[in-house]
Amino acid sequence: MRGPHGNRPVRRRWPSALVAAALAVPILSGCSSSNQDTTAPAAGAPGVAAVAPATAHPPAGTVLATAPIAAVLSEPASGRVVMLDADGRGVRVLDPATGAVRAVGLPATTSWALGAPGEILLAAGTQVLHLDPAAATVRTTPVDAPVRALTRRPDGTTALALDGGKVEIRTLDDQPQDLKVEIRDTKGNVVRDTVTGLGAIDAIAAAGDALAVLDRDQTTLTQLDLATHRPGLSLRAGQGTVGLISDHFGRLLATDTSGGALLVYTADPLVLRQRFPVGSSPYALAYDRSTETVWVTLTGSNEVVGYDLSKGIPEEVGRFATVRQPNSVTIDERTGEMFVGSATGDGLERIGADQRKRGQ
Repeated sequence: MRGPHGNRPVRRRWPSALVAAALAVPILSGCSSSNQDTTAPAAGAPGVAAVAPATAHPPAGTVLATAPIAAVLSEPASGRVVMLDADGRGVRVLDPATGAVRAVGLPATTSWALGAPGEILLAAGTQVLHLDPAAATVRTTPVDAPVRALTRRPDGTTALALDGGKVEIRTLDDQPQDLKVEIRDTKGNVVRDTVTGLGAIDAIAAAGDALAVLDRDQTTLTQLDLATHRPGLSLRAGQGTVGLISDHFGRLLATDTSGGALLVYTADPLVLRQRFPVGSSPYALAYDRSTETVWVTLTGSNEVVGYDLSKGIPEEVGRFATVRQPNSVTIDERTGEMFVGSATGDGLERIGADQRKRGQ
């Protein structure tokens, strides 16, 4: 297998796991018979990205000069790539087809997620912002409490993680309102369901009909029991987990940044299926559904690594040098291109789908 740096091959140190670096983290292969993550180490301090060293190799692909990027997200319907500014008060919208970049000012933003086709939802205090990347416009939906995180569910509703350990599943603005008896908040939004009794919520993910939330301070992943409106099963999530996404198979994928591992869960019931050592300070995640590959950035080594999950056991299929401090990554679903954002202002890296195939 060819590596990203010329003809240098990718080295595989553990044949059974295909890992980049040998870490003292156990590997769970196949299905677990227990709902408890009994092998997980005790949680430490909240996970944080490693301070990246100077780049040892030129970044793969091409690099667009930019200011520091807090997060990057590709919106599939518009084909735009959106970069969140470091202070959360603006975005830059890239049209990959032309290279044009447009800036859009925002209120202070703390979290975002894909919304309806052609839309990105952003949490900004007591309002949800609806960004149209193609038009570079923003409209707002006010809500009752500060929003900490949010995600859109397959049925078109939006799950909002609010201050006070509460998650509300809502119909926002022009989303379909088909309830015979509607419960509305004071802002007029239809509230479909509410779960209370949670701790701090830093990230939320929808995997099919299931919902799970991540508490980074406690390093716990908790399934929501929508039938009882209470927290469901809660598991320790590594030593310091930061990233959390879902895939189209209903799995939850997380980066244990402190433990140097990729964690793979089923969502309903919540069960840890894999803990897989991946390298130095894994941080951001992006899933390429066309190839069933999860891409993980390693801030400790300025790399992005792809793992094929189609066989049930992660297998490394690509490794590329990145811009310094690769704190964010996204995949363009239409073209398969990958974009990696530098949090230190070293640019937005663009790696083509063909180049990634050659790198494998």
